[in-house]
Amino acid sequence: MEGNIIGFAIWCIIGILFLGLSISAWFSKKPVGFWANVKRPEVSDVKKYNHALSKLLFVFSIVYLILGIPLLAGQNSAWIILSILGVMAESIAAMAVYSLVIEKKYKL
Repeated sequence: MEGNIIGFAIWCIIGILFLGLSISAWFSKKPVGFWANVKRPEVSDVKKYNHALSKLLFVFSIVYLILGIPLLAGQNSAWIILSILGVMAESIAAMAVYSLVIEKKYKL
């Protein structure tokens, strides 16, 4: 049982880091980059772009935290598949929303 709680605590720490990224993006004065190792995009309205990206990261972090709940069920639980597949689907959805909605709307 201890391992389950430790695993869930680590999962929550990572989710809280994403939440911190969301808050940081909300208050940033420069355009926030979404992709790693890619130059920041030139955007038409920095504040609205950062707020849109912050909302995306906020929703991502909340869903990520919720998807960690099956970790509490135990090591041999089949519910862990929900966490694994859920995070994969959530990540793909976040990339799609960024590319198809946010970037197209605010990129110069």
